[in-house]
Amino acid sequence: MFRPKLLDCLRDYSRATFFADLIAGLTVGILALSLSMALGIASERTPAVGIVTAIVAGFLIAGLSGSRVQIGGPTAAFIPVVVSVAHEFGASGLLVCTMLAGFVLIAMGVARLGVMIKYIPVPVIAGFTAGIAIYIFSTQVKDFLGLRTTDPVPPEFIGKVEFLWHHLRTIDWPSTTLALAAVALIRLWPQRWAKIMPASIVAVVVGTALVAALHLPVETIGSRFGLDAIPRGLPTPAWPAFDWSQLSGLVRPAITIALLAAIESLLCAVVADGMIEDKHDSNTELIAQGVANIGSAFFGGLPATGALARTAANIRSGGRTPVAGIIHALTILAIVLVAAPLARFIPLPVLSAVLVIVALNMGEWHHFARLRKWPHSDSAVYLLTFALTVLTDITVAVEVGMILAGILFIRRITETTRLASVDERDLDYDPQHSLHGKTLPAGVTAFQLMGALMFGAADRLEAVLRRSGQRPMVIILGMKRVLALDATGLHALEEFEAELRHHGTQLIISGVHTQPFMALSNGGFVSRLGEDNFSADMDAAIARAEQLVAGA
Repeated sequence: MFRPKLLDCLRDYSRATFFADLIAGLTVGILALSLSMALGIASERTPAVGIVTAIVAGFLIAGLSGSRVQIGGPTAAFIPVVVSVAHEFGASGLLVCTMLAGFVLIAMGVARLGVMIKYIPVPVIAGFTAGIAIYIFSTQVKDFLGLRTTDPVPPEFIGKVEFLWHHLRTIDWPSTTLALAAVALIRLWPQRWAKIMPASIVAVVVGTALVAALHLPVETIGSRFGLDAIPRGLPTPAWPAFDWSQLSGLVRPAITIALLAAIESLLCAVVADGMIEDKHDSNTELIAQGVANIGSAFFGGLPATGALARTAANIRSGGRTPVAGIIHALTILAIVLVAAPLARFIPLPVLSAVLVIVALNMGEWHHFARLRKWPHSDSAVYLLTFALTVLTDITVAVEVGMILAGILFIRRITETTRLASVDERDLDYDPQHSLHGKTLPAGVTAFQLMGALMFGAADRLEAVLRRSGQRPMVIILGMKRVLALDATGLHALEEFEAELRHHGTQLIISGVHTQPFMALSNGGFVSRLGEDNFSADMDAAIARAEQLVAGA
């Protein structure tokens, strides 16, 4: 059921809680301002687009979120797919793609798929996170070094590297020095001071002041985007003009945006839960993310999701309810209304330094050192996802990563499924499910199936007849340790039973759990085999086998 956390938080809302949320919201709003502008520029849009996204999506995510402290807005994860869509379909195509992603997110929440997102393997998530970090870093080199060229930077990574190498001789040392100083300031800024004033804001203010005082010849927001780069207020919401014949081409990137938004927001919510000892509603969160992306697109904004750095800053600043997130969005709006003309003096090398720090922090580079300790299959998935994200595009990387995740799952299921003969040495079983102290009648063979009888593992049943070495009159199949069974497992059992019946062998199933039994019952297998041939334990199965042997 869709129920925003805001409704629960307002029941016992106090003045003390409001003041705590107010301080947190103001702090995070100031932090989000510079990041939003930088992300708007990195997405090859304008700083105003990033700011609009932070205001509209940030407000909607806070108000509708399934988490108490989630702070939403534009994030670095979307940059590769946003740039790709904008290059191919234009700005209006990007807005439609963002809307489609919003509807996909809402559908995922309504279908209660929030929990499923959490089971995407770490190698897949870490692989394309590191790849995105490399991509973001590559997009910032031009502004970081102040390369003097009017040629457009190619969108693909290899072309970008060749372009940067070719124009490296045009490096602008004042820009480079300013960017390096901003990186050093952000890195060295004391953590205890960051609670009062975020390092990125200090870097932007100090960098802007230095450029103005020393008249440094570096590119600014105003020099690149014009004097009205930051409008005073929100744009009028409007439906984008779009060639609907291109709609089919937007489906894949829209799904990619939806998956990225779902993964990042839910992972962020899980981390936040641990910091405040709460539990978020993942399906409500997905619906909130969907509405926020649709709303952002109507105002001309970018895709949005929960932002971990801003959410953590919100919690550390004392935020405990969605009111802090709402105040964060209103803070950005207030700054835009009051100080928009001043934003045009912000130097682009400083904003690029902010994003370089974001890229360095999000990469989780320690995973590369751990690859040799991981299973070879996980390491291969990580490296392939990383390479595809960097060298192709994130849409391909996510698609291949999800396929690889499925393959890994199938392999794990297959590895955990075993079929073994039952004998008196099976002391690890409960007495009622083993043959310890029991004797099988002549012409009866017993096997134990362990694991999950699902796709990729169902073929293990075919080994029963081969391993028995002969055709027994009765086969007892113990399923005490089978916890899950799907349609493929059901089909395998049906084929197995038909093969046994063809050779005159009767099947008895022992100790089946509730989920497998319901799947077998709903599939008609229980009535086909006969309820008498389902036994609660090995004693009952042996007794049933004795009846069948005696009546043969």
